[in-house]
Formats: sequence, structure tokens, C-alpha cells
Amino acid sequence: MTDHKTIIDPVFGFIKIPRGLLLDIVKHPLMQRLSRIKQLGLTSVVYPGAQHTRFQHSLGAFHLMSEAIVSLRQKGIFIFDSEAEAIQAAILMHDIGHGPFSHVLEHTLIKGISHEDISLMMMERINQDMNGELNLAMKIFKNEYPKRFLHQLISSQLDMDRLDYLRRDSFFTGVTEGNIGSARIIKMLNVVDDNLVVEHKGIYSLENYLTTRRVMYWQVYLHKTTVACEKVLVNTLMRAKQLVRKGHPLFAPPSLKYFLENDVDAKWFNMHEKALDNYALLDDSDVWSSLKVWADSNDAILSMLAKNMLNRRLFTVEVREEEPTADEINEIKATLAEKTGIPIDDAHYLMSVDCIQKDMYDITDDHIDVLYKDGTIKDIAEASEILNVELLSKKICKYYLSYQRI
Repeated sequence: MTDHKTIIDPVFGFIKIPRGLLLDIVKHPLMQRLSRIKQLGLTSVVYPGAQHTRFQHSLGAFHLMSEAIVSLRQKGIFIFDSEAEAIQAAILMHDIGHGPFSHVLEHTLIKGISHEDISLMMMERINQDMNGELNLAMKIFKNEYPKRFLHQLISSQLDMDRLDYLRRDSFFTGVTEGNIGSARIIKMLNVVDDNLVVEHKGIYSLENYLTTRRVMYWQVYLHKTTVACEKVLVNTLMRAKQLVRKGHPLFAPPSLKYFLENDVDAKWFNMHEKALDNYALLDDSDVWSSLKVWADSNDAILSMLAKNMLNRRLFTVEVREEEPTADEINEIKATLAEKTGIPIDDAHYLMSVDCIQKDMYDITDDHIDVLYKDGTIKDIAEASEILNVELLSKKICKYYLSYQRI
């Protein structure tokens, strides 16, 4: 029997997972749940190839972390075996708290608690199952460990999470502009004064990486059709929640029903162990199963929204530079109420206004340092000849006005 398990990945080829702690994490039910959650949520309405899962992404990020450890050790950066195993464990579990459909749940069925918080709760559960073997991994994940660069490999502008998802999402969507040179960036990584830096030879790969991120955000992650589809799902879940609250009997798998019936926020999670139990059972299939039943609901709004989701009848979307006026919104509501026959007070379920902001590089947040041969270090903003960092770090705000097609 070999000392590792080999998995074949379409992006990186063979991924080797050592037997023991790391393979035990991969096999854990909380980790296996990620194979039932799509990495890109509803992006497949625009890019039908985007069917890959959060589980695949976690394995890819693990693979890149393994490569980064080898590369840094070759440069004389001292990483203990226990630290190496801990950061590999942490990157495997970094997305474990995600719910179905990416961030849709975070704003509808759950309030005031992020998937990162839930990831930590789930890591603690796995740690209990593994008799405390993940203590070091969790310390590094929370940035409570003296070697800060280890945390940067898990969470920073140049972490293994981003290097995998850009490359993987580009591969599965077919948006070739997103294909970054992750191998080259990893080979160019170094550590100076406990800080992750990139050697100057890798500057072109860095420039490509930052511009690529911008392309992927506006062309894939924030594509107007994907955003419109998410809004339909958000409104469907909000309507379902309201009906359940009013005593309307509604089909839903028990784990989903729990979040429809209760106002779940951070405090609720801390007080009710059942919240995490139910969350751990939630995946994409619970939502799709419910939508299929809701399509025949005697509630006209829920039925219409569920059919929209199942039959890809998405909201019309207008992307604006300026915020739509209150008069304009009221006019749309009046038209929707008139054409669909639903009360005007409920017309908000058939529309959505959202402001989406994104900057590609935040100097104040977590900059990327470039290391020169003579030992000097410059921020990529200074070091690059072609990157207009003012433009890259500018917060772009777009208003998405979407509403039911009549």
C-alpha cells in the first residue's frame, strides 16, 4: 500500500494526498459535503461548463500549497513538517463553511454570520473528531501563529485559494483570459522578514494575475445574468420564508426547513447546536428539490419564481452607473403588479436593486511585495511599469436593476 492516495484532477493532473491526517480530512463527511456544492453557484446559467465543485477547488488549493512548501524549502525557508501538514490541512478546509449557491444563503436564510465563521465552527468539529490534531492548523488559519507568512499562504492577495480558483474557474468556464501562471508565481515566492514576497523575475506573471482577476470578476463572477439569476433565488427563498412564517404549509427537506422557520444569526448559531447540524446537511440538491415542488405552489409568487429558476426565465437586468430613482422603482412595481395580478405590496419579490462594488487591488488591505536582486522591496504598484494601480484599486460601483420579464 502506498503512503498516499492519488487523485486525478483535470486542471493539475495527479494530486497526491498523504495517508493519515490529511486523507482523513478529505474523507470526513463535512468535507465530502463540498462535492455536492458547485463552486460557482448559478454561473452555469451563463457558462454551462461551470459544473465543478467546492471539493475539487479545495483539492486544487491543497495541491498548490504542497507545491509552495516544496518551492520555499528549496530556497532555504524553514518550514517544520508539522507546520507543512498544518497549512495543508487548513487550505483543505478553508471553504468548508460555504453553503449552497455561494453567498446566496448568507444574505437570505442566515444573517450576520459569514461562511468563514461557519468554517471555523466546522473545523472545530473535525478537530474534536480527530482528538485535537488540527490545533496548529486552526491557529495558523486564525493568524494566531508567530510565522505570519504561513497564514499568508492560506489568506492574502497571493494565497493558494485564489491561485486555484482563478485557474480552475477559467478552465471550466472556458474564459481563457483567466488562465494565470500559477506554477510560475509559486516558483517565484519567497519570504523576507516573515512576509511573503514575489521575486522580481515573476513580475509579468503578477501583472497578468491582477488583470486576470479583474477580467474574471466582471466577466464571470459578477456577470449580469448570473447576478440576475441569484436575485431570483434570493427572492424565492425570502418568499418561502415569509409563507412558512405565516403558517403556510410548504415542502422543504428538514435541513432547509430549519432555516426557513427560524431567524438564524450569529447569536442563534452560538446558542443552538442544531443550527450547525442542519447547516452541515444543506447542499445544492435541497434547494433544487424544493424549487421543483414550489413550482406547483398555490402561492402565485412562489410558483412564478420557482418556475423562473427551473426554466431559466431570468429577470431582465439593466446595469447602471447611477442609482435608479424611487419613482422609477415604484413605476416598475406598479407595472409588475398590473401585469401579473399580484398585490403591489408583494411586487418587490419580482424585482431587485443592488449596488455591486469591486476593486482588484487594495494597497491598504494586503499588498503584494516584489523582491529585487539587491534585496530592496517595492509594492507591485511601484514596481510595475504597466499596471495603473490607481485604476486597479479604484472601487467600481455598478447598479444592477433586475425585474421579472413580462
